[in-house]
Amino acid sequence: MTNLIDPNAIPSTNDPGWQPDPEHPRRRPPWIKVRAPNGENYDRVLELMRHKKLNTVCEEAQCPNLGECWGRGTATFLMMGDTCTRSCGFCDIKTGRPSPLDWNEPNRVAESVRALGLRHVVITSVNRDERADGGAPIFAMVIKRIRQLQPGCSIEVLIPDFKGSEAALKIVMDAQPEILNHNVETVPRLFKKVQPQDHYEWAMKTLENAKKMDPLVLTKSGIMVGLGETFEEIVEVMRDLAARGVDILTIGQYLQPSRNHLPVERFYLPAEFDRLREIGLELGFKWVESGPLVRSSYRADEQVRELSKLNHIHMFSAE
Repeated sequence: MTNLIDPNAIPSTNDPGWQPDPEHPRRRPPWIKVRAPNGENYDRVLELMRHKKLNTVCEEAQCPNLGECWGRGTATFLMMGDTCTRSCGFCDIKTGRPSPLDWNEPNRVAESVRALGLRHVVITSVNRDERADGGAPIFAMVIKRIRQLQPGCSIEVLIPDFKGSEAALKIVMDAQPEILNHNVETVPRLFKKVQPQDHYEWAMKTLENAKKMDPLVLTKSGIMVGLGETFEEIVEVMRDLAARGVDILTIGQYLQPSRNHLPVERFYLPAEFDRLREIGLELGFKWVESGPLVRSSYRADEQVRELSKLNHIHMFSAE
């Protein structure tokens, strides 16, 4: 097998890359530029979210692509409230005791998808560990309702690990989303530091079991870099994901939401993201998005449309 980590093909992994100024630790390198959100489509999405009393992970997680995606009339819906039962060190969503589930929320989300005329929608949620099913029925309900109200819209669900519950995962898989996404986020060595209530094995099992339950579903995962991992550790996680048949991989730079969150250990160079994409494709992923501002839902609509052209991938809401 070709050595995927070629020291001549990328900057040295011992090179610290672009380092923050100690006096200004949150200062970002010049290649990380975020467009301020504005425009007619942005205002339309914002107004609709407020009117329907919905949350988006775009806002809650301070996504750097909010302006671009909302400007195109797309958004990632955050379901089951705005309070998570877990306390990940990278995430800006608040932690605490969540409110009871709103069983009418799937209908409001579906109505918003129809009002926006979306061709592809991403549905995610906070963790609801106080429930044995992790809120899985909400995912199933919203998938079914979107198909009723907006035929032709493909559906991606970015799910929690449900604490490794196969029964909860099966509830989601039985609703047959086009893409089943669960982000591994970081390397095994840093799991307890980055996401202390999560387990690397749960993440891998979730993706592996999804493929077993529905071999035709597109599976997807994402990795953040810049939290103290090595380049070699990233590639090992990529190998693990590829071995479980994951189709789509996203790799992006971690950006510290506030001083209360984990610091950025280093900023990766654009050339390193390019090399990670090349390695991902060599490992057999069907699609790899790798770049400083890439996030899990970035260009998700393009991924499902292009990959649906493969004969063995089904599209329940084909155009």
